[in-house]
Amino acid sequence: MKKNFKLHKSIAAVLLMLIGFTGCKKYLDINNDPNRPTEPTINGILAATTQNTGLNVFRAANVSNYYVQYFASPNANSPTDIYDRVDFSTTWRLLYDNMADIYDLEQLAIKTGSTAHLGMAKVMMAINLSLTTNMWGNVPFSEALSGKNLSPKYDNAQELHTRCLTLLDEGIVELRKNPTITVTANADFLHAGNRTYWIRTAFSMKARLLNQLSKTPGYSATNVLAAVDSAYTAAAQEAKVSVFTLRNPWATLARNNAALVLDAWLSTNIIQSMNGVRYGYVDPRISRFTDTTRYGDYRGTRNGAGRVGTGTSRDECYLTTNGYYSADAAPLFVITLEEVKFIEAEAALRANNASRAYTAYIAGITAHMNKLGISSGNRDTYLARPEIGVGQGNLTLPILFREKYIVMFLSPEAWVDARRFNYAYTGFQLPLSSLLSEPIRRLDYPSTEQSLNSTNVPQVPALTQRLWWDL
Repeated sequence: MKKNFKLHKSIAAVLLMLIGFTGCKKYLDINNDPNRPTEPTINGILAATTQNTGLNVFRAANVSNYYVQYFASPNANSPTDIYDRVDFSTTWRLLYDNMADIYDLEQLAIKTGSTAHLGMAKVMMAINLSLTTNMWGNVPFSEALSGKNLSPKYDNAQELHTRCLTLLDEGIVELRKNPTITVTANADFLHAGNRTYWIRTAFSMKARLLNQLSKTPGYSATNVLAAVDSAYTAAAQEAKVSVFTLRNPWATLARNNAALVLDAWLSTNIIQSMNGVRYGYVDPRISRFTDTTRYGDYRGTRNGAGRVGTGTSRDECYLTTNGYYSADAAPLFVITLEEVKFIEAEAALRANNASRAYTAYIAGITAHMNKLGISSGNRDTYLARPEIGVGQGNLTLPILFREKYIVMFLSPEAWVDARRFNYAYTGFQLPLSSLLSEPIRRLDYPSTEQSLNSTNVPQVPALTQRLWWDL
């Protein structure tokens, strides 16, 4: 593995995009001497890394969506559907490109004394690193980002999880320092320079990471809830990217479908979890995920089976530009209020605090309904259903995970949840023609690592090998 020096190119792309939005706002110190190399400014690096953090959430989700059966391939026996060993070298590279850039941001922030930029860098490093290690387990980090070691060692995944938590704590400390230091709003694609929101994002991420330990001896519901207490309290505080070079990348997949380049087809599992087939009631949010078929109903594609017919006559559902998440201008969410509420509900339930658990559970569904623009009448009708509004004495982990599966649509964290829950969702099936006898638990290392860093790459005997927290 080697550090990929693409920072100037990345910032140049962000600069060109921002010209259209900010009236030629400068993000680079451009010297008039064409023979003299230019260096990116601290705000230029921040702009690139904040946007790429959001894009990396999309890239990770575009891998995991098939494993949690949000997506199903329109082609039979697709490797992503049937748990084959797929080479995700591009996803790996883009994660490491951004972490290398974040490392550079950290170094420049230390050099210039900008505690605000340093705090943001540490939070982003935790986000990108956690995405990486939750897919692959042991990964390079301590020797991987400076560019000095072309064959970095693989760090222990459990230690990296602890490192992510430390990064978040360090980020919070830095973000609370020197309030007179400001960050230009247009240089920050996640929070427009709002340090209070960055701190809430750090605590929200901390709650997520602590909750990931639910199957381990180190899990503490008390610690999770303490992080929740300083996490998001309103949707406006959420970390999200809303400005793109052209459009939201989920919209690109939706447009591919419109152009008959088949992509992002919805799995039978997510559709039947919402269309009334599995649970006997229709979830009104389904209309914000996709459009109806030509039959006027919602139909999914069985993972591994491929599409029905030619794929040109809308026999099954897929992402469209009418969807909330897949519209051209839709934001890319890093972590959300509704996720935090479900984390709170789970931790409170495990702590035997039934009242807090139920209040957070209802708040999580409500926040998601409100975000998607579901009418108050349809929202309240759904919450009043006996299967949903079960009362605080009847809330269970299976109910909570069932509802969280809907809330986490298109989030890579849904795969962490599926593994923590042992894929025990009602009706969840192995893909047709599955190569494994049980659901997938991890990714194989990319071919680029196996060729460039072969002496350090761990062996993966099977994709059913569980990561350290997946006991």
